[in-house]
Amino acid sequence: MTENYTALYEEHKKLGASFTDFGGWQMPLKYSSELAEHHAVRNAAGLFDLSHMGEVWVSGLEAGAFLDYALVGKLSAIADGKAKYSLICNADGGIIDDLIVYRFGDEKYLVVPNAGNAPTVAVALAERAVAFNVKVEDASAITSLIAVQGPKAEAILLKLTAEAQHALVTDLKYYAFNELTVAGHNVILARTGYTGEDGFELFVPNDGAASLWASVAEAGAEFGIVPCGLASRDSLRLEAGMPLYGNELSLEGSPFEAGLGGVVALKSKEGDFVGRSALEAAKEAGSKRKLVGLKGLGRRAGRGHYPVLKDGAVVGEVTSGQPSPTLGHPVAMAYVDVEHAEIGTALDIDLRGKAEPFEVVALPFYKRQK
Repeated sequence: MTENYTALYEEHKKLGASFTDFGGWQMPLKYSSELAEHHAVRNAAGLFDLSHMGEVWVSGLEAGAFLDYALVGKLSAIADGKAKYSLICNADGGIIDDLIVYRFGDEKYLVVPNAGNAPTVAVALAERAVAFNVKVEDASAITSLIAVQGPKAEAILLKLTAEAQHALVTDLKYYAFNELTVAGHNVILARTGYTGEDGFELFVPNDGAASLWASVAEAGAEFGIVPCGLASRDSLRLEAGMPLYGNELSLEGSPFEAGLGGVVALKSKEGDFVGRSALEAAKEAGSKRKLVGLKGLGRRAGRGHYPVLKDGAVVGEVTSGQPSPTLGHPVAMAYVDVEHAEIGTALDIDLRGKAEPFEVVALPFYKRQK
């Protein structure tokens, strides 16, 4: 597999990061302890390099109409300065990727796909744009993305922002963004995230990434900020019940069984879009399985692909699972047969030949106190 390196790779090496391949990128797995990194985000702040994510600009007179056709949501309805979670599906209704779309105006949008899927999404968008008066530009290779997540994130960014622009930070709502100057860098500042905590993501050109990273780390030192890798990012997003492509989402899966039916604009969006007929049929047929949360009643955790059992019979499969550092017990997400998906249902996970008790619970497992 081709190895890609973010503009912050050398910074991570200096910090002693352990690296792992993720979607063809060499990314920090952890710097010291993934548990310490996890707790830092829940209690103070964590600093993440997300530069492996993609950035695809869509511009032109028909930008909104094009995205309505290319994606399953009604992206033309987003207000300026707001963002929306969506999916890009194939003609069969399979999920190519989940992504976030930011609207800068009637004729300008930013699409942010996941790391391993970014090239595929960029190609798919370009192919689907042929009949529209739009330009699709893949800026992933020249753009870095830094995230500051945790209850102290806002205070840290205010230290790096001129007082005249403080309101652009403090008044920013969830799934909204502003363009401003942070630590001397012109950035797109979005209040989104993948950890279940308050936090921000900063888009910056590659040549400013190392300087911005250092400035955020220095400003956050008094608040207890620590650099965080993919290990803590995964445990944080699992506690928050957020799906990961390749685990909970795939080409073989349906948005409806993943609990993402509300993302598919079958009623609110007129006209055709890629995958519409297949998704209409899937909704009409109903799902045979459902993505659920599972709370461990013992100490042992289920892991991806472990069988889920009911009275010894296989009724599903774990997609993600591990001990929850915040809650103190194992948690998992799994696809199970719909007849066993009701909250409170007692199930087991086959942990290498031993049935471990779990219970179906509502997602997310963890929700921050606002």
